[in-house]
Amino acid sequence: MSTIKKLAVLSAAFGVLAASSSSVFAQKKYDPGASDTEIKIGNIMPYSGPASAYGVIGKTEEAYFKKINAEGGINGRKINFISYDDGYSPPKTVEQARKLVESDEALIVFNPLGTPPNTAIQKYLNSKKVPQLFVATGATKWNDPKNFPWTMGWQPNYQSETVIYAKYILKNFPNAKIGILYQNDDYGKDYLKGFKDGLGAKAASMIVAEESYEVSQPTIDSHIVKLKASGADVFMNITTPKFAAQAIKKNAEVGWKPTHFLNNVSASIGAVMKPAGFEASQGIISSAYLKDTSDPQWKDDAGMKAFDEFLTKYFPEGNRIDGNVIYGYTAAQGLVHVLKACGDNLTRENVMKQAANIKGLELGGLLPGIKVNTSPTDFAPISQVQLQKFKGEAWELFGEVLSGDVGG
Repeated sequence: MSTIKKLAVLSAAFGVLAASSSSVFAQKKYDPGASDTEIKIGNIMPYSGPASAYGVIGKTEEAYFKKINAEGGINGRKINFISYDDGYSPPKTVEQARKLVESDEALIVFNPLGTPPNTAIQKYLNSKKVPQLFVATGATKWNDPKNFPWTMGWQPNYQSETVIYAKYILKNFPNAKIGILYQNDDYGKDYLKGFKDGLGAKAASMIVAEESYEVSQPTIDSHIVKLKASGADVFMNITTPKFAAQAIKKNAEVGWKPTHFLNNVSASIGAVMKPAGFEASQGIISSAYLKDTSDPQWKDDAGMKAFDEFLTKYFPEGNRIDGNVIYGYTAAQGLVHVLKACGDNLTRENVMKQAANIKGLELGGLLPGIKVNTSPTDFAPISQVQLQKFKGEAWELFGEVLSGDVGG
């Protein structure tokens, strides 16, 4: 081979080498909050105020990210979890969201809690193109990729859940007289709409009483007295944990024993059933998509063993039977899955792209048969539940895995 040819081959080889090495560097893409060494995750929780029972979700997530960091992080990057208290007050939520985006420069706002707080920051985060990812509320409106492409839900949506209760009532209690207690805000009204839609034409004749309460009220006792007086024999209880426990207690006190349906967000044994009293909680029907940590049927389950190892090592102060703990654990696993899928392209756009392409993801805390699925037109990651009845000191699952036919 001539010297000229050798030089040509060498220069071509160097050209290929240069191109391939530059493409390696080009693959790393970052938005604010991401770098070679860290990923900043913002979060907002009600650590104080009327919904403070949910604050443990943020504490669990913080502990889970500590575990991830101890194991080497995500693709070599450590998670920097910045979590603020908003007291479940929407104006405070706005303040904290601005702080996370403009001062802390978080890559995303992950699992912020509550329907009114998330409603208050949805337009702001979408205008800034910051992912409002896996929000900790089942409001149906989080599944609206067309109008809010930067907001995505996580748990089964509220309307789907109450559609399922309504169908169950129509089938098993066709002559029911229904009394409803609901929180007077977007969260309560969303559940209420699903329930009425599920009852369809029968709603007007079957619902004999509706009582609403404000989250600022100290007690809902007077509402329970009114519902009992209505003659209702089925009770649809749409409340957050503090008020759910009050309602169960008051029912027992006044001797009202309707068939009692309780929304999933208050089905925690540790935060609701135990404080209300196990005796008063017997026979309540709710729904589940997460494993009940107090149920002995999961004692040899691999997912539950991993959860227990996590608690022992990273969150020993966590109340194992508080359903909010396994909720936070599972949501954090969902985020880790998305961030791993992002690889070295840690832009906000790519985070949403990966979140919108989850297929058949099984997580250790989910009930068998329930999987995480999303698409660019479906921002409802978990859309299945199974009914459960409270018996003794635990929930007992019954029936098939169900889906409520409600879209975003």
